[in-house]
Amino acid sequence: MSSRPRRRPTSEAVGLATDVPIRGDSIRLGQLLKLAGVVGAGGEAKALLAQGEVRVNGEPEARRGRRLHPGDEVRVGGALLRLVAEDG
Repeated sequence: MSSRPRRRPTSEAVGLATDVPIRGDSIRLGQLLKLAGVVGAGGEAKALLAQGEVRVNGEPEARRGRRLHPGDEVRVGGALLRLVAEDG
């Protein structure tokens, strides 16, 4: 065994999620990407989805209109977004 110290994984490596509160019981994927600041406009979301960069609950997703609900997780690149119901 090596005596080198082990490196601690970064937050991206361990999959720490950013909670994204949503109003109501659902949101479309394109809207979520804008709300979370991943993209600035719907066209950017469409391009990102076409590149295969987005996974919903571990599965690749290419539909901008996919309905998401609290508890769903969206991974975009190294970022993990977890939908939560907005308090209020």
